[in-house]
Amino acid sequence: MGASPELEETLRDAILAKPDAILDDTDVMRALVAANERAMGGNIVDMRGIAMERLETRLDRLEDTHRSVIAAAYENLAGTNQVHRAILRMLDPMTFETFLADLGGEVAEILRVDTITLVLETAQDKDNPAVKRLGEVLSVAEPGFIDRYLPTARDGSARQVTLRQMQQGSAQVYGHKANRIRSEACLRLDFGSGRLPGMLAMGAEDAHQFTPQQGTDLLAFFAGVFERAMRHWLS
Repeated sequence: MGASPELEETLRDAILAKPDAILDDTDVMRALVAANERAMGGNIVDMRGIAMERLETRLDRLEDTHRSVIAAAYENLAGTNQVHRAILRMLDPMTFETFLADLGGEVAEILRVDTITLVLETAQDKDNPAVKRLGEVLSVAEPGFIDRYLPTARDGSARQVTLRQMQQGSAQVYGHKANRIRSEACLRLDFGSGRLPGMLAMGAEDAHQFTPQQGTDLLAFFAGVFERAMRHWLS
């Protein structure tokens, strides 16, 4: 067959020199198949073309799923590294005051949250000078506050980790930063027999940083380590 007069000689030579480049280009192949269908006329059904279109659609869906799985894996790995780094930083301090200061400082920065508050239930005076000296990272509440603040699971049990969005945070938990908080992660803490419970509240200004649809395994692990660290300081 001779060359088409409409096809430039340089383009024809380039195609003949590298035919694989045409086969590997999805858009070019799709245009060629469409041109072939037009040339066959409207009365002919190209079964092979239909099959190819279906295979292309399935391949596109498979590639999208593959990319989603890889993205989720990288996100999970990044989250794991964040939690591990935060735990290592949390275990460094030699005094309880430094421990709390780091919690609201470098630990919060590593976890990329806007604020962290440790809520402790106590029957003692909330205006105790020792409590005030520990700064905004510590908030004390009356017994039963945490059970009222956190929702329960469908079976009535207490959730260890609660992720939720909100119009604004609780002033009792986040102080003057409460009006900027749009989502939070609340970790229920068990300090052992004979002690009132506690809660670690992580607040974010981004309403999508913590949502109920997210996994909680890493935060549950962080809560477990934090409980053990607190038992050491409370002993």
